[in-house]
Amino acid sequence: MAEIGLEQLTKIYADGTEAVSALDLEIADGELVVFVGPSGCGKTSVLRMVAGLEEISGGTVQIGGRIVNDLLPKDRDIAMVFQNYALYPHMTVHDNMAFGLRQQRVPKVEIERRVTEAGLKLGLVDAMRKKPRTLSGGQRQRVAMGRAIVREPQAFLMDEPLSNLDAKLRVEMRAEISRLQRDLAVTTIYVTHDQTEAMTMGDRVAVMRKGLLQQVAAPQTLYERPANLFVAEFIGSPAMNLVEADLVRDDGRLTARFGDVVLHVPEGHVETDKTRVVLGFRPEDLEDGAIRPAQPGAALQVMVDIREDMGAEVYVHFTLAVPPVRRHDVQEASERSAGDVPGARAAMFVARVGRETGAREGEPLALSLDTSRLYFFDVDSGDALARS
Repeated sequence: MAEIGLEQLTKIYADGTEAVSALDLEIADGELVVFVGPSGCGKTSVLRMVAGLEEISGGTVQIGGRIVNDLLPKDRDIAMVFQNYALYPHMTVHDNMAFGLRQQRVPKVEIERRVTEAGLKLGLVDAMRKKPRTLSGGQRQRVAMGRAIVREPQAFLMDEPLSNLDAKLRVEMRAEISRLQRDLAVTTIYVTHDQTEAMTMGDRVAVMRKGLLQQVAAPQTLYERPANLFVAEFIGSPAMNLVEADLVRDDGRLTARFGDVVLHVPEGHVETDKTRVVLGFRPEDLEDGAIRPAQPGAALQVMVDIREDMGAEVYVHFTLAVPPVRRHDVQEASERSAGDVPGARAAMFVARVGRETGAREGEPLALSLDTSRLYFFDVDSGDALARS
């Protein structure tokens, strides 16, 4: 097992596109780090450079303290798991898992030991003599995992391995991969566009945008303290509600104002001399006022546009007569922003409320907001403003 070090890692393609820009990151021995971001953000380019499948334009990749820039993929002591499984259709499960070891001329007894142990770990004992075409998608992905495990590499590299599975299988395989990685303690880089995978699997999550690392932190830290608007909008489902607001001192109390809404900001909650900010609040920090009565300066009076019953909770969509936040970083993070709708003149919001709500489409609703969980961002840079 080994740590992975990326120093000023850069990838520039022949057409001049800079896919990855001077990326610095240390991944500890046994750590699972998930790279997440929208399509084209550079996350897969990072993985492919670490694997040796993509030429490095600048910087270095170290695995176990050894610079591997000029080594072939087979000499880097890594194992990859792809989204398309890449299994040999004419071989049995056993032979698919054993093939790489035979190519390395590993003794037959050792091959059998490794394949048998991997089969037991992955619940594939009864499938060892079957061909891939007879297996379910989840079983095929387990075989791909087994082929990586038997290599006993210094690191696993996983490129969207669950994207071809249905929703139920994805949940099962997320847990399976997390358990295996924990038990094997193998340093792992995992690439996905799915923030739910990132948040549930990663020891740390690296959020990418346009080739630049936006923030790397534990999942809960990303959620609680996003570094900027892009991370705030990208992490969380439904996405964070954002609106430009004025910060005003009124009789010694700090208030945030947008449209007809006036919110009381808890004393010391934000440290800034800005008077114009982007204000954020998460859907789950709103509640039906009939379920949780609003405190003074923490109420929103809205008209329900769409009600979505989710079973354990209800999503209430509504608009407010304020302009949508039209920053490019916000629109890139989520296509659900009203700023993505040509000609949109009102900001669209969503509340994630209790299933007991009496919200009805086309009717008014009083919402209660937990103002202790407000977020503030610089209007110009998009960077988060200090919160207590």
